[in-house]
Amino acid sequence: MPEGLDPIEAGRRLHEHSAEMDEDAEREAGRRAADRHSRIVQICEAALLALVTVAAAWAGYSAARWNTTSRIEVVQSATLRNLATRQELRAISLRNFDASTFNDWFIAYTLHSPQREAVAVRRFRPVFRTAFHAWMRTDPLHNPKAPPGPTYMPQYKLAAQARAGALDRRADAKFAAGSEAALISDDYIRITVFLAAVLFTVGIGSTFRMTGVRYALVTFGTVLLIVSIILILRQPGLPH
Repeated sequence: MPEGLDPIEAGRRLHEHSAEMDEDAEREAGRRAADRHSRIVQICEAALLALVTVAAAWAGYSAARWNTTSRIEVVQSATLRNLATRQELRAISLRNFDASTFNDWFIAYTLHSPQREAVAVRRFRPVFRTAFHAWMRTDPLHNPKAPPGPTYMPQYKLAAQARAGALDRRADAKFAAGSEAALISDDYIRITVFLAAVLFTVGIGSTFRMTGVRYALVTFGTVLLIVSIILILRQPGLPH
């Protein structure tokens, strides 16, 4: 009569087989979970990279546009300043001419030569002649409170001087606008640095096999991306 299988041994082998099957099932479940987490983190990394690429492109383009605007504004400011200087020199030249003709009149007056006085007055520019007659009506020869000369009268106006002042103000405004545009360009470049940090973070994340580390890097990159987007939204739009 053949010897039968020991029930105890059969139970032990059955238990071992069941344990092995359970271990295999656990390993398979773990592998599937790891694959699922790997796919999730890969999707997150891909989405993050896409958003960062778009944001970095926009920030770089904006920085370039504002930098160009800054250079244009500064150049225009320098041009306006040169024009203001020219007008200022013209105003000085006209003022010197008026002073020289007034000196000719004053010399003729001290020499008691009405004929020379008339010649000197005819040489006056129309604006200066108007101021001269207004000054003479103040009786400067006997009135100690009279202005020192025609150039101190309100009727004496130099259009070149007014144009120089207006050009100077425009130059100041252009320079201020150029400086502000340069600061905005710097802000966009700073944002680009933040976005580059996000790209670096996501890039090194793919070298790690541990899903937890990759999740942590994706989370950190997402925070930097959110901060960068907030900074972009706080900046003015593209220059006109």
